[in-house]
Amino acid sequence: MSRIAIPDVTSATGATADIYARVKKISGNRVPNTYAALGYLVPASLGAVLDAQGTLNSGGLNRQEHEIIKLLVSEKTGCDVCVAAHSFVGKLVGLPVDVLRAVRAGQPTGDAKRDALVRFVSHLHTTRGTISDDEFKSIRAAGYTDAQLAEISLTMALGIFTNTFNRINGTDVDFPPVE
Repeated sequence: MSRIAIPDVTSATGATADIYARVKKISGNRVPNTYAALGYLVPASLGAVLDAQGTLNSGGLNRQEHEIIKLLVSEKTGCDVCVAAHSFVGKLVGLPVDVLRAVRAGQPTGDAKRDALVRFVSHLHTTRGTISDDEFKSIRAAGYTDAQLAEISLTMALGIFTNTFNRINGTDVDFPPVE
């Protein structure tokens, strides 16, 4: 059970009600538990997440790449809520279950560009300091542009934010179980 008690989303008023309405418009008339808690506690923080995601959605990475990054970061961070969420959304954007499993395990997926992204994100998440020139050249050789590297960074940052909050809160998983 989540540690931070929040009122039912239908009773929200003011800025919280406004941000919940925005979430419902994006997510098919539901407010996932993570967003419900963030929207209740600090509506502007959830607004910033949604704004950043909107920016990313119009960028150079496709939806599958975003979900791969979020799933991998969530797996490495140990956030059950986000692993379930990004496995679910990953399937919605066309990633097969076997690819999602491989991404979570850091195993090859059968696609060279996707595998380069998994290696790069994993390396960034588990190491410290500036990456080597070889790491930089490798992700660029896989076809990622400078702008996409910035988008990878922002996608990782958003994932780490929600992962960390969920770990603090013990947020209840409200997505289907991971296959």
